[in-house]
Parts: sequence; C-alpha cells; structure tokens
Amino acid sequence: MHRILTGGLLSAIAAVTLAAGANAQPTVVEKWGTTYSIPVCGKVTGLNARCVSHIVTDRTGKVLIGKQPIGGFAPSELRSAYNITANGSASTIIAIVDAYGYPNAETDLGTYRAEWGLPACTTANGCFKKLNQKGQEKKYPATNSGWDVEQALDVDMASAMCPSCTIYLVEAKTASFKNLGTAVDEAATLGAHVISNSYCGGESKGVEKFAAYYNHAGVAITAANGDDGYGVCAPADMNTVIAVGGTHLVTDNDSRGWAETVWTGTGSGCSKLFTKPNWQTDTGCSMRTIGDTAAVADPNTGVAVYDAGWRVVGGTSVATPLVGGIFGVNGGTVNAASTIYADPSALFDVTSGSNGTCSPAYLCNGEVGYDGPTGLGTPDGPGAF
Repeated sequence: MHRILTGGLLSAIAAVTLAAGANAQPTVVEKWGTTYSIPVCGKVTGLNARCVSHIVTDRTGKVLIGKQPIGGFAPSELRSAYNITANGSASTIIAIVDAYGYPNAETDLGTYRAEWGLPACTTANGCFKKLNQKGQEKKYPATNSGWDVEQALDVDMASAMCPSCTIYLVEAKTASFKNLGTAVDEAATLGAHVISNSYCGGESKGVEKFAAYYNHAGVAITAANGDDGYGVCAPADMNTVIAVGGTHLVTDNDSRGWAETVWTGTGSGCSKLFTKPNWQTDTGCSMRTIGDTAAVADPNTGVAVYDAGWRVVGGTSVATPLVGGIFGVNGGTVNAASTIYADPSALFDVTSGSNGTCSPAYLCNGEVGYDGPTGLGTPDGPGAF
C-alpha cells in the first residue's frame, strides 16, 4: 500500500534551494489534497524547457528527506497498479533525456535498486551508461540541483517498470530545446528503443523547428503533458511523441485493486502548431490533441525516489518514464502513439476528475473512452505499448 510520510528524516532543505538551482525565480508551496510540494525546476521563457517534477515538503516548503524510504509507491506497488509482470530484456535500451549533469546518478540508482531488490545496474555490468549530448561518457554538463532530482526520478521509474532493461542517461548541456533535442537525436543514434522526456516548454512560435528531433521511426518517444493544469506544452504537443498525462492513484477493493482519477495538475488540450495524427479520431480539436495515455503523477500519491536521500516525488515526470519503462518491457518498435489507439481495451479507462475548465468538456475531464488529461487511459499490462 501507499506509505504515509513518517519520521526518520535526515534533514529539511529550504524550498528555495531546489528552485534556485533550476531557475532564479522564487517558488511557492503547492498543496495537493493533504500533501505539500514544490516544483523542482523554475519557470522558463523562450525556447527552453523546465523539468516537471514536484518534491514533497512540509507545509513551509522544506523538503522531506530520509535515510530510509519515507513514503511513496515502491516498484512492486507500481507494477501491481499497472499489471506489469515481465522484467524486459538487456537488449532493450531506455534512454532518459534530461538537462545538466548529475554526478551521483549511478550510485544513487544503485541505492534505489538495492532497496527494492532490483538487480544491479552499473556501468561495469553494461546496464547503465551516462552520456553527454554528444554521446560521450565524459565532459558532462554542470550540475543543477533541481534537474538532479528529475534525473533520479526518471532512472528510478524506468528501473521500476523494466528492471532488466539497459538504461542510458543522456544529459543535455542546458534546458534549451536545441540542446535537449540534440540529446534526443543522440539517444536515437545510439540505438535507444525508448526515449523519455520529462520536461515541458511553452507552445510558442519557433517550437515547431525542433519537431524533427522528436521524430524517430520505430522509437517510443514519451513526453510529459506538464503540471500546470489544462493547457499545452512542448514537446508533448508534437504528433510524433507519446504524450503522457497524470493521475491520482489509490488502492481500491475492486478486482484491479487500484483506482485512478485525473490529477488536477496534469496538462491537456489542443495544439495550435501540430496536425492531428491519423490515429486520433476525437472531434474537439482539429489539430493534435494532448494526450495519449497517463500514469500516476499526483504528489499526494507520489513515488519513492533516491537522490542523496529518500524523497517522495510527483508530477507528470513520474508518469513519463514509467510509461517509457512499460514500452521497454515490450521491447518492440512503435509508430508514435498509434499502438495505444489500436487497442484501447489494453488500458484502464480513467473516467472522473478534472484539470480545469474547457469546451468541449472531454479535453479537461476524465470521461468514458478518450479524454485529454489521460488519453485512452493508463497501462493495463504492456499490451497497448
């Protein structure tokens, strides 16, 4: 079951530490149900992206950290919720694309995997590689405290869903779409079968020139819908990616054992720049509709993450590598999100909850069948992926 935050705290770090590490702007404490959190990356402008993870805090915005896990879903719970029983294969490469350096990536990942009984994933045994955006295992970018949390979250979630997959962590020099896109291209060149992108920037003029970076035939490219409620961000708006929304996940007494509603913070909506792919048949958007699928994201039902201590983290940054990991379990080639639309019965339909006000209503409300916040639903095993 989902753990309740308890004692055993190592320290409480001022909220501004993470926010300033990602962006100089101050941040505010958010409340999701009974849980407080802060975004680990600050707002951005122009052709840049922010990571979309939220770290759980106390009511004053001080981050909760423990020497032992202090809360959040463990891998076994996430696998139960999404009916994942296979472990994938080392021949399948999941690439995580993030910005900035993360010096302790391998050792922190080792702590996470050891805690939950997952096999070791190291550079030495060939399971893990950390690379810069040129594909080199050297000359890594400068570190950034906010993006460190993001990278820890991403590799942990990929590990939880596909513990036998090979993981490449590809670090862009900065969070510009130019550098992030270059890292995505490099991941594809290196043979990645899945490329996870837990970041968002505004759908502003000029974003379309980066679309080619996110268009690689046969590669499952996941992208976060964003955490600002109803509205669209890039690269989730691109019709060549799998746009991943967020849910509130709890245990339940039904046959599944779990229940989900739309997370109020998840993004969704209609793109103004990208055309509708031929597998999308909803009529409320003449252009690309965001999103395609979803998974847990609410910080109030967050996940356990290790980054120099145990934390609880939420955001569509949880859902994106989690879905990427499930694509990794399948290990096959895909045509963007088309397989999801080909077999809606392989997903759990999310039929309630809202992320804002919109018209038509399905663009921001959980409904039977397709809706914006959760697409066609959350994974029921890897069948749709």
